[in-house]
Amino acid sequence: MDQPRFIVAGSFIDGSGAKVRRNVFLAVKDLIITAIGSAADLLRNDWAAVNDLSHCTIVPALVDCSVSLSHSPAVDRKVRLAMEDAGIAKKAVLAAQHIRYCHSHGVLGVADSDDSIGLIKHIQREMPERNIIDIRSSGADFIKIDYSGNIDNGVAPDARINREDLLRILQQRGEKKAVVVANGQERVQEALQAGCDAIEQGYGMGEDNLRKMAERDVLWIPSVLMAKNGMLGAGSGGDVTCRFSMRYVAPGKPDPGAEAFWKKMLAGQLAQLRLARKLGVKTAVGTGAGSVGILHGESMVEEMKLFIKAGWPLEETIQCASDNGARFFGMENLGTLAVGRKATFLVARGSVQQLPRKLAYLQAIYVDGAPSRNF
Repeated sequence: MDQPRFIVAGSFIDGSGAKVRRNVFLAVKDLIITAIGSAADLLRNDWAAVNDLSHCTIVPALVDCSVSLSHSPAVDRKVRLAMEDAGIAKKAVLAAQHIRYCHSHGVLGVADSDDSIGLIKHIQREMPERNIIDIRSSGADFIKIDYSGNIDNGVAPDARINREDLLRILQQRGEKKAVVVANGQERVQEALQAGCDAIEQGYGMGEDNLRKMAERDVLWIPSVLMAKNGMLGAGSGGDVTCRFSMRYVAPGKPDPGAEAFWKKMLAGQLAQLRLARKLGVKTAVGTGAGSVGILHGESMVEEMKLFIKAGWPLEETIQCASDNGARFFGMENLGTLAVGRKATFLVARGSVQQLPRKLAYLQAIYVDGAPSRNF
């Protein structure tokens, strides 16, 4: 059996929503956190087995609740269309690259939205990247229903499928959880009445639906970054990809009408996100990575910044970006850092005040108590 080891952090956020703790040690044995306490309580002779990260902040691994691993986020439409028409081998190479991107940015769990060709099983069988992140696939592990259209194309006025079909699908889902992409007050209301477990996007759904979600413990995945990208692209004359603090803008002409639409959508979603916290709606981070300009892995930080802009404290934002998604999708080795849990976490160099920005370039990723060899 492994000898106990100690990891000392200058700051520690456990992912439960609790306030940040300062100068903390984690005791790790056999891959598991066996104790968490004040670094001042470590005996002098224990320091021989200490990994000193006192200049860093430890947070849980991130979970992105909405990605498309086989979709290219390229702003070039020809590139995106070429990948849509590609065979499974080529798509697997792209998806494996996106898996590496996720891991390198601390996103160790994802819910993949589009795996109709069994791509993830192919990767898990053939690719060395198969074990570096925890993947839950639509169809295999959960059900995802595009009910009212993606916000990428605006809030669709009509349902993609009729209400009876939605109800039938949800009644026949068995033990699988159902995520419904729905926008607008009526479509979200219908999805909730049909018995969905989560609403993705939910633009313009209104306060009544948020209250019902809080009452029924329905998860919300707001995907705010899509609206921000749409607004920036329309205003600057092209598609936009968020990359850390910089933006790349493709050539094009500004579209004032589209800019006004996306500005309204973004403001409305931020207001809903603020209200969701007040009402106690369980909320998770999902970026929509694979959509135009939304990059796998690093877009998590951009989405988290929007949560904070909406008034969510950092600690609760990290809970939404880790434990809430991990619990919903059954990722047992991810989520809150607590005694008895796996010692899998992220190390950001610097102080809490520099988060979430510092999560965009991590100091280290620990998996089962040891630095990841894939980082």
